[in-house]
Amino acid sequence: MSCENPTTDPDALMNRRPKFDKAKTCIKCKIAEGNIVIRHAVYCKDCFFPLLKTKFKRSLEPFVNRLPNGPRKKALNPSGNLLIGFSGGLGSTVLLDLVHKSYFSHRKPRESGGEVEAVPEQQETGAGDRYRDPRQERVWKKAAVCYVEVAGAFPGMKDRTEDIQRIVESYDDFEFVPLKIEDAFNGEWWESVDQCPSSSLLNFDISNEELPFFQSDSTRLTPLERLHTYLSRLPSPTAIPSTIRTLTRLLLLYTAHSTSSSHLLLGTSLTSLSISLIASVAMGGGFGVSEEVQEEWIPPRSGIEGRKEVGVRVVRPLRDVVNKECATWAWWNGLTVVGQETVPGFKQTIGGLTKDFIIGLERDYPSTVSAIARTCGKLTPKDEAGGQCVMCQRPAQRGMEIWKQRISVRSLADLEEAPSGIPIGTQENQPSLSPYLCYACHATMTSKSSRANPSSTNGPKLPTSTSDSKTVSNLVPLPVWVTARLFGPADKVQAEDPSREGSGDALRDGEVWRNVELGREEMRTAVKDFLLDQDE
Repeated sequence: MSCENPTTDPDALMNRRPKFDKAKTCIKCKIAEGNIVIRHAVYCKDCFFPLLKTKFKRSLEPFVNRLPNGPRKKALNPSGNLLIGFSGGLGSTVLLDLVHKSYFSHRKPRESGGEVEAVPEQQETGAGDRYRDPRQERVWKKAAVCYVEVAGAFPGMKDRTEDIQRIVESYDDFEFVPLKIEDAFNGEWWESVDQCPSSSLLNFDISNEELPFFQSDSTRLTPLERLHTYLSRLPSPTAIPSTIRTLTRLLLLYTAHSTSSSHLLLGTSLTSLSISLIASVAMGGGFGVSEEVQEEWIPPRSGIEGRKEVGVRVVRPLRDVVNKECATWAWWNGLTVVGQETVPGFKQTIGGLTKDFIIGLERDYPSTVSAIARTCGKLTPKDEAGGQCVMCQRPAQRGMEIWKQRISVRSLADLEEAPSGIPIGTQENQPSLSPYLCYACHATMTSKSSRANPSSTNGPKLPTSTSDSKTVSNLVPLPVWVTARLFGPADKVQAEDPSREGSGDALRDGEVWRNVELGREEMRTAVKDFLLDQDE
């Protein structure tokens, strides 16, 4: 670049780098006229399809095998089946089409047992089907598509299960698995996914920041009524879509585990990934932000003896594909997009505001959105995880309660007596849910908002059988996987979270076990019979 005065010498101006979107020729083949502009690059229709398939496979295939590839690329050999999470939106519709065309269409069913046997070089190709070519076989033996319907959570929302089923059935070799969001509170569904059943129900007091939980023998509420009660007691509008997202994710993970699936594919595009990353950090999930990009979920111990637990790898194959590319693929392939209804009040939540910001940023500065995803993918927590959150089942930071007490301004209210017949124990030895939550889930349940909850009037109220209706209305049911972990085998909570031993109370075999710190005199009194006299 010249340092001369450009006003007197026009040649001193540095020539601008030409933008590809100002040319009409495809940047790939350099022959055909372009049809679409992606990040200032022009592509024709013939070059666009292999480009998107390459991005899709590049984000998926390195995570198919249990162990990463060595110096030589191995044949794709997953350890289980495949489950595709389908929401009916644009990303999941494109994902379903790409998976079918890339790994199931025009491929033979995979034979059971053993590794894929490749064709030796000295073997003649005309010797029949004695040897199998791994490139001509399906990668996964079985594949299922799971859809979680959330219409039951919001009155007036349309149930789209039948529309989703028609789309899934238009593809061969995919099994359709429909679920409802209220299954998160359904004990029958929990038993159907081969988990250790729990005979007890647990409620927790959402008005208390310690979140004490109580055993409840009441079964008069249906799973849908429990869901309505849970959502209507959440303290802020942002907590509602965040909770729906967490419940949906856990339903998909446990369904993948029950179908012996080693991989769960989600249709999260680059745009959606950037939105979820920024929103997660804003809602307190910065410790587990890497889980939004790549997640390896291992189910908690089920309590069934002799059962081998296999992890589920959550992969987002469209994480390098923006919404514009997904829309172009769906348009040129004639795909039917059912769409998703917006959660009431979503635009005024952290997630809704983040979505508006990222979409506007992508329109004006396309490369910035990919930079957000790449940067967040490199972030790792400074400290090791202190266990697993019982709600979202993601890594939880150590000492969350102590840290939050230092940064929060609180006003301690007088302790109120618990409703008769519901709690187990007294207020002094009441077990708390807080030590077993991550910061994001704890903030979702306790962070207050100045705005009214849009769904506070939706859904049935918790039945009140005592005179203290105010206290009873604060009791909220817990999802089935939380109840199973807190009220499971005797050593379950402490065994799964050994680093949290001594951090709080635990419910074990129907009894309250409380860990307290003893003073020196109390410890001396406990062991005085074993001490020798100083005179001896």
